[in-house]
Amino acid sequence: MKFIPGSITAPKGFLESGIHCGIRKNKTKRDLALIMSEGKASAAAVYTTNRVKGAPLLVTRQNIEDGYARAVICNSGNANTCNADGEQVATEMCELVAQATGISAKDVIVASTGVIGQRLDITPIKNSMSKLVEDLSKETSNAAEAIMTTDTVKKEVAVEFELSGVTCRMGAIAKGSGMIHPNMATMLIFITCDVAISPEMLQKALSEDIVDTFNMISVDGDTSTNDMVSILANGYAGNPYIDCENKDFTAFKNALKAVTTYMCRQIAADGEGATKLLVCEVKNAADKEGARKIAKSVICSSLFKAAMFGADANWGRVLCAIGYSGVDVDVNKIDVSFCSNYGEILVCENGAGLDFSEEIAKKILSEEEVITFINLKSGTEKATAWGCDLTYDYVKINGDYRT
Repeated sequence: MKFIPGSITAPKGFLESGIHCGIRKNKTKRDLALIMSEGKASAAAVYTTNRVKGAPLLVTRQNIEDGYARAVICNSGNANTCNADGEQVATEMCELVAQATGISAKDVIVASTGVIGQRLDITPIKNSMSKLVEDLSKETSNAAEAIMTTDTVKKEVAVEFELSGVTCRMGAIAKGSGMIHPNMATMLIFITCDVAISPEMLQKALSEDIVDTFNMISVDGDTSTNDMVSILANGYAGNPYIDCENKDFTAFKNALKAVTTYMCRQIAADGEGATKLLVCEVKNAADKEGARKIAKSVICSSLFKAAMFGADANWGRVLCAIGYSGVDVDVNKIDVSFCSNYGEILVCENGAGLDFSEEIAKKILSEEEVITFINLKSGTEKATAWGCDLTYDYVKINGDYRT
């Protein structure tokens, strides 16, 4: 498996487009994206656990009940959530794609992101659908830009791998930045691949993957109402059809893990107002679930995130977050160290502080990526969580997000 240049059109049989249709006031920002498979594809998705769910998620769930889809349409600038006509608008978005492309409206995944509680006017989408379809291409990466809200950079990736000697490809784009917090889903991720795989095995792979990837991200502790991860697999690579757990299914899951882990890092690093990517790696835990809880507890700690913004090696905040994680640990065994490109420094050993150079620690914590290593010395399990620092700009961004 290797990373290659490209995005969601790297796999065979996929096209994409992204335009400004008028949902967002800024005419320089794209706000409508379309992803198309040239043939019917197996489809799978996971959805937000927030009890308040955006209308597009409800429509998407209905549309892919049969396990297949051919297109994804997504707008930014308006979440189409908590609106009386939300499902009607989401359904009409699917119908507009169907009319313009000749596919069934039931073969469309629909998504929206942006402000909650404001009615989404279908008119600009309707007026721009022909342009959106006309712009479909393998050469552009405009869809990644069109799904952005407060993101500062496009998030996209592609990998190439082999299944039974057949070359296959997988690509993805993501929207992250704010309202990012476990559990699934916490963002918009659209994944494409040319693998021949059954809908059941595709759903199994995705559902198993998100436990250690997207469920392990937190930017701000708020679980979104709208977001989901969806994947389309059209079989154009021509590999032997995967309909059971075999070596090809394992290889497929490994490729998926590479893509989703890459996206986790990109999303966390571009959190609203963030200046650095925070990674927490827990090792030697008694069980997997405990390792996950501790890693997430540290990444979610506002005090820890603020300390990292200030490059302050306040390791006590790490121990504090471990303590309230709900995991039964032996505090007197815990080691903590901070690491970056500058170096690594041990700050806590067997639950107690050590004498260390504050100057060196500050230089380590001033890098763009900082890793917190936690050794529980209680078993063999491990887990990783991703987050970002808490900055002044996070408050500025969210202080006037709606207006």
